[in-house]
Amino acid sequence: MDLIQMGKDSKLASIQIGSMTTEAKNHCLSCVSNALKEHSKHILTANEKDMIVAKEQGMHQGLLDRLFLNHSRLDAIADSILDICKLPDPCNHVLSTYKKDNGLVIEKVTVPFGVIGIIYESRPNVTVDAFSLCFKAGSAVILKGGKDALHTNIAFVEVIQNTLRQLGISPNAIQLITDTNRETVTKFMQLKKYVDVLIPRGGAGLIQSVLENSTIPVIETGTGNCHIFVDETADIPMALSIITNAKTQRIGVCNACESLVIHRSIANQLLPQLVEVLQPFHVELRGDNEACHYSESILPATEDDFYTEYLDYKLSIKIVGSIDEAISHINEHNTKHSEAIITSNTDHAQQFLNEIDAATVYVNASTRFTDGGEFGLGAEIGISTQKLHARGPMGLEALTTTKYKIYGTGQIR
Repeated sequence: MDLIQMGKDSKLASIQIGSMTTEAKNHCLSCVSNALKEHSKHILTANEKDMIVAKEQGMHQGLLDRLFLNHSRLDAIADSILDICKLPDPCNHVLSTYKKDNGLVIEKVTVPFGVIGIIYESRPNVTVDAFSLCFKAGSAVILKGGKDALHTNIAFVEVIQNTLRQLGISPNAIQLITDTNRETVTKFMQLKKYVDVLIPRGGAGLIQSVLENSTIPVIETGTGNCHIFVDETADIPMALSIITNAKTQRIGVCNACESLVIHRSIANQLLPQLVEVLQPFHVELRGDNEACHYSESILPATEDDFYTEYLDYKLSIKIVGSIDEAISHINEHNTKHSEAIITSNTDHAQQFLNEIDAATVYVNASTRFTDGGEFGLGAEIGISTQKLHARGPMGLEALTTTKYKIYGTGQIR
């Protein structure tokens, strides 16, 4: 696979996209949305091939859930494109304008990145989300999806490229690296001359590999070892409802709860009820020594459990004696993604919001809300857990950079 040519083609395509009007981009995206529904049979047939191979290879249930598509999920993916059409165009916004004493007029304007590279695992919806967001933000995109979703990703890209071609737009606005060789992926990470920014989406291993090997600037989208702290003033029915939702609604997502921190004075009331509530979901509970005393159903946890993003029906439990101990434990073990406190104490809520080091912090709500759509951003490109440029759910605005435009009348320095 000629990655350099792919990079050159993407650069050319980005110039065309970057000069398109908002109306033209929205029309194109609307056509892509319709095309995905019209060609649903082609896409779902490809997904069935991926699912068969994944099951044969013993893929974990949580990852199978990420990979699986049906008509309902495909329609939702297509409809999410229309949501992006409704969002304001993030490009060409004048952020500031000022005139110097020498007469120079200086504007700071939002502009497209140009070419965005995205490396991700078995989540075929990312293919469509990434294209739609990058296209609306005026950039071309080069994708490297996981081999587990290869047939599905190829089908998605075929439909999108054919639609672009019919509209007179370069099909290189979206390109897919189909070579699964590791050396090819490493070379892609070093395509700095053509790719302006690289965004990894996936597990800890993938993200670490990109951080270590990429010469392209990286926006880190981290794993989700998300915690819920139940303090001594918590409403227990509320806590049980939120924990059940955050742990069991979808296990294979980065905003699912993976670890529970409980104040000692409420543990005796909460844990027996929690065991009962989670039993129908067959959630395996792994607790510290103190947590294990409250129920025979709670297995002893290792230190590694408290650092683990399970993506499974498993939950670690830590008992603490104060909110300070809870915050310390969470900041030590979390991945800076999403953390929540269940409390009736306003001071505790504010302390948690202020002192927890994470991209999103909740009071009395499920961590499952960390999502671009839920935040009103449309489809997201990822959840950034770093602190530079973007943090939290990344929508359209996070996919632009800035440029200074200076207007003169012959000034020299």
